[in-house]
Amino acid sequence: MSSYLKPIAAVTGSLVLAASLTACGGSSAASDEKVVTVYSADGLKGENGDGWYDQLFKDFEKETGIKVKYVEGGSGEMVQRAVREKSNTQADVIVTLPPFIQQADSKGLLQSYEPQGADKVNGADKSGDGKWTSVVNNYFGFVYNKKELKTAPRTWEELLDAKYKDKLQYSTPGVAGDGTAVVIKAMHDFGGKEPAMAYLKKLQANNVGPSPSTSKLAPKVDKGEILVANGDVQMNFAQSKSMPNLGIWFPAKDGGKPTTFALPYAAGLVNKAPHTENGRKLLDYMLSEKAQKQVSAVGGGFSARTDVKATDANAIELAKLIEGVDVFEPDWKDIDTNLQSYVEAWKSATGS
Repeated sequence: MSSYLKPIAAVTGSLVLAASLTACGGSSAASDEKVVTVYSADGLKGENGDGWYDQLFKDFEKETGIKVKYVEGGSGEMVQRAVREKSNTQADVIVTLPPFIQQADSKGLLQSYEPQGADKVNGADKSGDGKWTSVVNNYFGFVYNKKELKTAPRTWEELLDAKYKDKLQYSTPGVAGDGTAVVIKAMHDFGGKEPAMAYLKKLQANNVGPSPSTSKLAPKVDKGEILVANGDVQMNFAQSKSMPNLGIWFPAKDGGKPTTFALPYAAGLVNKAPHTENGRKLLDYMLSEKAQKQVSAVGGGFSARTDVKATDANAIELAKLIEGVDVFEPDWKDIDTNLQSYVEAWKSATGS
């Protein structure tokens, strides 16, 4: 197991808002409200109200009296929404996967705030200027239907087989964090952009089509509508508790070892947030020892704090899942700089 590997992460009191929010950005009335609005990538809220967010938001509201308003979507989708609202900011906290947390920072969406407990987070898992910090550690992966496939696929090349035609789907690069991760991993495993795009062009023959949300794919795999999809370990491990046919695996290039990379949920305080102080309190709470101990036990993921050592059954099972998988570290600076060109290359290769 790589030395880079760290333990991973996977509302009653939350309100999912599909379209509009009522917070009045920046007004004194808004800043006095007992509310905090979170824009988040999907995966941490349970399918049945039993996820890490569900427990976290319930406990936070009970202890502080601050109600959490929750908006969920793909990582890129959440950043794009916050960009559109810059003149009338609605979100207080944004939680998203790399490289979108770096993108949020580069677009001026984040303000500096180091939550209590951030000093216990590894340097690679937070920004040097306090703009964001990981709150749940996680890794990229794939899922397969254990009922229809007696063993997991092993290589990328196996997915080109005709038996996967219209039985394979991955979320949209540039929109979903896990979809972008498909491109990042393929570029690593195949040795660069050109060979990765050549492979993804071939894979398109079996691909059902784009999906803006990764979390919607696992139920399709569990039901056998498709056999393989992308995901991430925290989200899929949590989903597998209620989806018995869901198995997690990590593709290898033919002749190589399976690989993955850290894909943490990273949180930041939104610049000009309407409820800045409440946002700070929620970030503090996310990194509290109590909440971090629930990351594996409740959320099916790994704690972002190095001093929180989980020993629950989920943590043990997750550690075994990653055993023997090579963990590489992407060049996030390069990806942040060149993300759009990589997404355009993927669109060109796949005709998407």
